[in-house]
Amino acid sequence: MTDPKPLGFQYQFAAGAIAGVSEILIMYPLDVVKTRVQLQGRVPVPGQDHYTSMVDCFSKIIRNEGASRLYRGIGAPIMMEAPKRATKFAANDSWGIFYRNLFGIQKQNQPLAILTGATAGATESLVVVPFELIKIRLQDKAQAGKYNGIVDCFTKTVKAEGPLALYNGLESTAWRHILWNAGYFGCIFQVKAQLPTPEPGNKSQGIRNDLISGTVGGTVGTILNTPMDVVKSRIQNTPRVPGQVPKYNWAWPSLGIMMKEEGFSALYKGFLPKVLRLGPGGGVLLVVYTGVMDWFKKMGAQPVV
Repeated sequence: MTDPKPLGFQYQFAAGAIAGVSEILIMYPLDVVKTRVQLQGRVPVPGQDHYTSMVDCFSKIIRNEGASRLYRGIGAPIMMEAPKRATKFAANDSWGIFYRNLFGIQKQNQPLAILTGATAGATESLVVVPFELIKIRLQDKAQAGKYNGIVDCFTKTVKAEGPLALYNGLESTAWRHILWNAGYFGCIFQVKAQLPTPEPGNKSQGIRNDLISGTVGGTVGTILNTPMDVVKSRIQNTPRVPGQVPKYNWAWPSLGIMMKEEGFSALYKGFLPKVLRLGPGGGVLLVVYTGVMDWFKKMGAQPVV
């Protein structure tokens, strides 16, 4: 038995975009909290809020800056979601076909699901880096005052640091997406194999399986990639100054610096809001993506031959 043939790229793009925007509108405040916690050091900075927990961060942002600050910088990820999520799912489907043909395998298996997810993650990272950099700088309270919005942040970053600065953190972003996608898609395959097969025509059982497997996949992916996410935030939030080597530059050395200065636990800063977002968020992504793709098929969309 062979795996079902996927629909064309235009359908994968549309379904991925709808799924991504749905997830981010629901979960974005957790991303702001996660970034704030990741960027702060161990020692409080005079004149700046220092957060002791996720709840403390939420309360201080709302009390001192207003609830609207929880959606600060959302324009960048909204703009990013269509290409990002479309690339995630389209690349996963396309690389899956490539690897099955390369290895002569007709049906997806666990190692192939992990390899396909990792490669899709590397592909996805090329799309998201500039958007991520703008989002991080807008979310950071210490830097947010420098910028009036997405376009202003983009313009000032390019003017002050050059256009290549938009790709600061590419290496760490690639590692982050490789690890998350490998865990996400690998777990989806394994968990679905353990769940009862939905009865033909029973949509609620299919949604249940997608929600459970997507949530487990999102949680495992988050456990795997959080250290790289923390490092990525530090790298992208560090302005490039000509003639100076930034403190946080390459992913693995930056991990060593953080562990030496702040301890191993620093690598999991912001883990709780991140896993609360990307665990259930992974379920939301898969449910919406699958639902939209099923709708396209009902409307007469034909699989790639």
